[in-house]
Amino acid sequence: MLGGMSSRDPQAAGLARLAGLFADETRAACLLALLDGRAWTAGELARYAGVAASTVSEHLGKLVAGGLLAEERQGRHRYVRLADARVAQLVEDLAAQVPAEARRAPRGLREVSAGSAMARGRTCYDHLAGRLGTAVTDAMTRRGLLRQDTGFALTDAGVEWFGRVGIELARGGRRPLARACLDWTERRPHLAGAAGAALCRHAFAEGWCVRIGSGRAVKLTAVGERVLGEVLGIEADEFRTR
Repeated sequence: MLGGMSSRDPQAAGLARLAGLFADETRAACLLALLDGRAWTAGELARYAGVAASTVSEHLGKLVAGGLLAEERQGRHRYVRLADARVAQLVEDLAAQVPAEARRAPRGLREVSAGSAMARGRTCYDHLAGRLGTAVTDAMTRRGLLRQDTGFALTDAGVEWFGRVGIELARGGRRPLARACLDWTERRPHLAGAAGAALCRHAFAEGWCVRIGSGRAVKLTAVGERVLGEVLGIEADEFRTR
C-alpha cells in the first residue's frame, strides 16, 4: 500500500489467470497437440493426453473460456482449435523456453522415433518448423530473400521469389508478412507469419511434404527435396537433424 492505494499493476490479475491456463500438464499437452493447426475432438485429445474424456472436457472448457481455444460443433461432435495465430505463437514461444534438461526423455523406440521425426520436420500451427523449417529459413536468408540482421522481414527479392515459385502472399492484413518463430528443437528462428503460412500451404498442395500419421510431424518427399534444391539451393543433408 502507498498512500492508501494499491500499487498492484491492473494487468497482474489477467496475466496470472492466463499463466494458470498453462499451469496444468493436461492442458499443456492439448495446446501442444493443437499446434498442428487442425481441429481435434475432445476424445482425440483425451487419447493423446492419456486421460479420461470427462477430464479433458473440463480442461477444454477452461481453455475456451480463457480465449486460448475456439470451439466448433458439427452435429454431436465438438471440435476445438487454437483461437488464432497469436495463441500458436505464445504456445510455441513458451515451449522453446523449456530447458533441454527439463524435458522428459523418450521411453521406448516408438517415442524415440516420433521425437526424431518431429525434430526433422513438423508444422507449427500453419508454418513449417524443425530442421525443415530452419533449413528453408537459412537458405532464404543466404539468398537475400529474407533479412534477419535488421529485424525479420522479406526483402523485395523475397516477395518476387514467392511470385516466381507460384505462392500467393496474403498482404495487408493484421498479421505480419514475416515473423521469426523460435524453434524449440533447433533453438533458432524459422519463418512464420503470412509468408510462412503461404509457403507451408503450397508445400502440402504441391506434394513437397506429407504428414506422418495424425500428428504434427511431416516428411519431405523426393519431389520436395528436388524442388527446394532447385529454388533455394538446399542440399539434402541440410534437412536432417544434427
